[in-house]
Amino acid sequence: MLHYAVVFLVIALIAAVLGFGGIAAGAASIAKLLFFVFVVLALVAFVASLKRKP
Repeated sequence: MLHYAVVFLVIALIAAVLGFGGIAAGAASIAKLLFFVFVVLALVAFVASLKRKP
């Protein structure tokens, strides 16, 4: 999931440099959403791993 966030960030940066504002904004918002979903899932996995160990 973090990989896709980075891919969309790169797409947003390239689109911004080339002047495609709408595409850049859309790709940046998708990248931000994917990054936050990744962070939440990583925290959930970390807490779950702490609870499993005796």
